[in-house]
Amino acid sequence: MRLGTFLLRKEIPYRFRGKYRKIKNPTFEDLLKLRHDFEREEKNMLILRHPYLTSQQSAGHMSHKERPTLGQIYGKLKDEKFSKCITIEDRLSHLKVLEPWD
Repeated sequence: MRLGTFLLRKEIPYRFRGKYRKIKNPTFEDLLKLRHDFEREEKNMLILRHPYLTSQQSAGHMSHKERPTLGQIYGKLKDEKFSKCITIEDRLSHLKVLEPWD
């Protein structure tokens, strides 16, 4: 077994979670990522502060007739299939004979 070579290495594997974790020092790439994230967030906030349409322009755009949702459509189909009022005559209609017995 080569367990001894693994255990006698100089470097201890870093642990970044748990009670005795070791914390990485930030690198230049980490700082660039953070700056990019802040710039993206600032662009998003600018768009949210200054919308494309004003409130007067966007008023009433949803006033048209509502479309049925997918759940309502499937509910109607299910009701058509399974909620029929079935009587005993309907169940036994295949036994009906039109010619009288002699």
